[in-house]
Amino acid sequence: MQRNKSLEELKQEWLAEESIAHIHGWDFSHINDRYEEEDNLPWNYGETIKKYLTPEMKLLDTDTGGGEFLLSLGHPYENTAATEGYPPNVKLCEDVLLPLGIDFREVADAGRLPFDGESFDMVINRHGDFDAEEIHRILKPGGLFITQQVGAENDRELVGMLLPGSEMPYPEQYLAAACEKFVRAGFDIIEEGEAFPEIRFYDVGALVWFARIIEWEFPGFSVEDCFDRLRAAQEILEDKGVIQGTTHRFMLVARKR
Repeated sequence: MQRNKSLEELKQEWLAEESIAHIHGWDFSHINDRYEEEDNLPWNYGETIKKYLTPEMKLLDTDTGGGEFLLSLGHPYENTAATEGYPPNVKLCEDVLLPLGIDFREVADAGRLPFDGESFDMVINRHGDFDAEEIHRILKPGGLFITQQVGAENDRELVGMLLPGSEMPYPEQYLAAACEKFVRAGFDIIEEGEAFPEIRFYDVGALVWFARIIEWEFPGFSVEDCFDRLRAAQEILEDKGVIQGTTHRFMLVARKR
């Protein structure tokens, strides 16, 4: 694809992608059909939650993003709470979740959640920050914490392609380390898994948009500064039809003792 375009035309397209790189909630629909990821995990995070969740349970979703995933669970609103700290998403949650009767609260510190002890039957967290001891405090005895996390090695081939030498932003993000934290905090681990599925890009513009959005993985990325690297990525795309890397995910289900 794009073999007939000049480098200058491609650069202008990439600059355009860079200029519009923002998300509403946690919405990657702008690059739908231009990339693929998380389509072959050995677990289903939503189904794992639903296996344990019943309507009468008090549920908290920490770092809920825009609340999109939380709402997909269909849990009774009166038994649902959520937190978020990223200002644009906070506003979105206030507009969307509060009118439904969901107890939404702005929270910037995962170690200080504004809820009484033993308030919840289940706490969930998808790709957000967490504090094992604080989760233990707010869960009822026997309560569950269920999380899917982005691991330390996420997108490292792609980062190396565009920004060689960049350090891992979260080098401690491994399943074994997370499990150890929860065991120390007073939990039993009842399910766990770790996987390294592929991520694929079918045009370089989508990769540009992605790299600008995931700025903590691609620190200082810009089309101007990384143009030679993007040109090399374009050559890989034209040769192989895809730019491919590896993601890193893990999940765990922990029960408070």
